[in-house]
Amino acid sequence: MSSLYKPKKKAITPRFIIHAGAGNITPANLPPNSDKYLIYTASLLEVNRLTASRLAAGGTAVEVATEAVRWLEDCEWFNAGKGAVFARDGGVELEASIMTSTPSLHPKRYASVALLRHIKNPILLAKEILLHGAHDLSGHPSSSPTDPDPSGPSGGAQGHCFLSGPTAEALGHQYGLETVPEKYFWTRRRWEEHRRGLHHLFPHQTNPQNPKSNDEGGGGRRGRGGKDERDQPSFWPSESESWDGKEYLPQGTVGCVVLDTYGTLCVATSTGGLTNKLPGRIGDTPSVGAGFWAEEWVEHVLPLPPAVVPSRPQSILQMVLPRGVWDVVGDCLPLPLSLPAVFRGYSALPSSSSSSSSSSSSPTAAVARDEKVDGRGKGKGRYRTRALALSGTGNGDSFLRLAAARTTAAIARYSSLSPYHRPSHPHDHGEGALTTALRTFAGPGGELQRSAGERWGRTGEGEGGMIGIEFVSAYHPADCGKDGGEHEGEEGAIGEGYGEGGGKGKIVADFNCGGMFRTWVDDGGRERVAVFREEF
Repeated sequence: MSSLYKPKKKAITPRFIIHAGAGNITPANLPPNSDKYLIYTASLLEVNRLTASRLAAGGTAVEVATEAVRWLEDCEWFNAGKGAVFARDGGVELEASIMTSTPSLHPKRYASVALLRHIKNPILLAKEILLHGAHDLSGHPSSSPTDPDPSGPSGGAQGHCFLSGPTAEALGHQYGLETVPEKYFWTRRRWEEHRRGLHHLFPHQTNPQNPKSNDEGGGGRRGRGGKDERDQPSFWPSESESWDGKEYLPQGTVGCVVLDTYGTLCVATSTGGLTNKLPGRIGDTPSVGAGFWAEEWVEHVLPLPPAVVPSRPQSILQMVLPRGVWDVVGDCLPLPLSLPAVFRGYSALPSSSSSSSSSSSSPTAAVARDEKVDGRGKGKGRYRTRALALSGTGNGDSFLRLAAARTTAAIARYSSLSPYHRPSHPHDHGEGALTTALRTFAGPGGELQRSAGERWGRTGEGEGGMIGIEFVSAYHPADCGKDGGEHEGEEGAIGEGYGEGGGKGKIVADFNCGGMFRTWVDDGGRERVAVFREEF
């Protein structure tokens, strides 16, 4: 483990949440007492326990999130890796991404891969690209123009964050990742779904663009030798097994968000994309800000200023009129300005010289003085680190159009922006900024749903959901912990000082469609698995 990972004396409680697809899931097409429902929920429970055990053993956010998604890629029940859907030409094109909240640990911040056909676990390739190449970001060139040696300064990835196709797969081979023939990803259910979808798109063709019959002059994509491995008789399994096409098949992305004991957040995602997508289509899963996002920042929280009530000298009329009458009619009385101030009840405006001296006692001026104490914007008040990470699942094109993950994060970060500490902010109802932002964007009737307009409910446009974790550290001094940063007795402080550890992570999730496969461990330490809005 890197020496950069240093456990705190006051450890942060690790948290995680996992999703495995969302869409038109209903109790009608996936009854809670059905075998398929039990298989899905049992699979989610298994990955839950795997993730929890890795976190308990001290795994970092990157390690744990990657391992959770890798497990889901190996499970054929979900749309990633082994269970990926087919593109229109009958092939698979896999995508994955990973992002962390801590640039000091991972200068690239994120890495994405797309258009993969032979990497068994795309998330492992995304992780390797994240870890390789940071050397280039510091301004030091690679040892050679191509730097093919994975042990070199950039490991062949240079400073790149997003790679696709043969180049990305070649890097995977260099990193020693397992590669498989394309037929590894074939499953009966996905193939039947693919064929049924093609007949829906092309109802007048008997076998439209079906590579098994070698349509379009050979069908599918060919290698350098002009041969497509899917043309080989041994590629396609027999037709003996059948599927009736009525059961639910999960769409969307699998993903995991993790907060580790070191205060780092990581989001990892993987998908096969949309069923019968055009070959070459790249969705939201590898697109930073659309299907995933993670960031952290330091807030300077000032104490609330004292309430300032403007004073006004009483006039003789105010004293003689019945109580309350002056407040109603006093400002309306046509008192000439020639009357002495004692009759009018107003004081003359101060001169510029007096204004400059008196304004120094105003709350605004006091804040300005505090901000300039040490010349770096550091002054009175306290500091805390905030971070968040999000992963989305659903109709990827809708997520792309709205930059969904980054937009939700920006709502959480900036909509409640205030320099003052407010224990119960009126906009979050005590539930956390990210919870409010997620409900506003991805909840029922939210921005994601509204983006579909009149098309809502017809093609799946606008459908989806997101999961995430919001982290708020304990208050700490401006140097972020040289002296431990403890602030005993300060009202509203969270934890016991981020300098030595401390802080709290909050799990969030919301969706606007029939259901979203998800699993997590709640605040009480209980394993939770849910598909619909109400758990069964």
